[in-house]
Amino acid sequence: MGRLALVDCNNFFCSCERVFDPSLIGVPVVVLSNNDGCIISRSEEAKALGIPMGAPLHEQKEVIRKHGVRVFSSNYTLYGDMSARVMSILREEVGVMEVYSIDEAFLELGDGFGVEEARKLRMKVLRWTGIPVCIGIGETKMLAKLANRHAKKNRERTGGVFEMREGEPAEALMAEVGCEALWGVGKNLARRLAGLGIVTALDFKRAEAGQIRKSLGVVGERMLREMNGTRCLELEEMPPDRKGVMASRSFGGPVEALEQLEEALANHVARASEKVRRFGLWATRVDVFLQTNSFRKGEPQYCPGAGVDLDEPIHSTAELMRIAGKLLGSIYRSGYRYKKVGVMLGGLVNAVCFQPALEFEGVREEPRVDIDRIVDGINRRLGDRKNPVITRGSMGVCKMKMKRGGNGEGVKEGGWRMRSGMRSRAYTTNWGELVQAG
Repeated sequence: MGRLALVDCNNFFCSCERVFDPSLIGVPVVVLSNNDGCIISRSEEAKALGIPMGAPLHEQKEVIRKHGVRVFSSNYTLYGDMSARVMSILREEVGVMEVYSIDEAFLELGDGFGVEEARKLRMKVLRWTGIPVCIGIGETKMLAKLANRHAKKNRERTGGVFEMREGEPAEALMAEVGCEALWGVGKNLARRLAGLGIVTALDFKRAEAGQIRKSLGVVGERMLREMNGTRCLELEEMPPDRKGVMASRSFGGPVEALEQLEEALANHVARASEKVRRFGLWATRVDVFLQTNSFRKGEPQYCPGAGVDLDEPIHSTAELMRIAGKLLGSIYRSGYRYKKVGVMLGGLVNAVCFQPALEFEGVREEPRVDIDRIVDGINRRLGDRKNPVITRGSMGVCKMKMKRGGNGEGVKEGGWRMRSGMRSRAYTTNWGELVQAG
């Protein structure tokens, strides 16, 4: 069994913004969460200013103003496409690969793949996509993750690549790393380990298996074995079929009217059903929920939900919209200021193995024209999943204004829509937003 490598994109969301706007290079940059609420990605320059991860934007406005920090709304369409480009390059280099997250992947390395080959791969990704990555190599996932952490924190010394080998140098490195930095540990588990006198990664590596199993169970023992070079966590080349798909977003402002909630829900159903079809799945259950803002003290709270099991699997957007609309009507109550509406398509089954319902009142006819397939194809070619070019009337009219200089104001009709006043263009997925030279 060969070694593993963890490839991790550096400050991924910020790096994606810099690829298409060179003026951001060397400038502090942050990217915000949905509704421009919190900071979820920071460039190295922003980290140096002391801007913490997850900080609410309003708490950092003075630092942002004082140091000229560039702020962007999240642009997941761009980030997803750039991630796919990075992953395709990595997949060409190895036989076995697990895409762990939007900006991370584990690779199974062959016998001839060492540090120098990893450096060449790192430069290839940077040259072909503009995205900087760091690579950690180890016998197990935990060791590769720890090696990647060292490569990232000591880029000048490691060149962005580090291999964790057995011996004193590796143990000296582990002695400087707290348990909370280990993959899968976190702060709560680190406190439990500290109660056992286990504070550093080296302490954990040298701990007794019986003690760890008694305190942390079989999961903790697997982690201990991983730290000692025994692989317990295998690569998942093919992710398991999804059990459900949820679509929901907090509104840009409070919503009270049923008509606006119906429009928001229709958009969520369209996005969820497209995703279900893309994975070759069908839904056997639909759930809809509403939510008020629990942080607004003094306001009445109401967070209902309703669901229904389907007689047979469905992936048609029109049918799912009809079902979800009925569920929404059954739980809506006037007089509340709603913060969120969402839909869950559950009980997903593969298209090749589901059992149709028996029809006793005649054979059910399939539509002569597969409208969903046609619409999905056009939207993939000419638009994107966040801003499709073809929509249904129940989804409302959506207008997008673009600022000069490339930052999208994200001004859309409908008070339910998310705030995204500083979103960049869909540079790689929308013909109307491509970079122009001149």
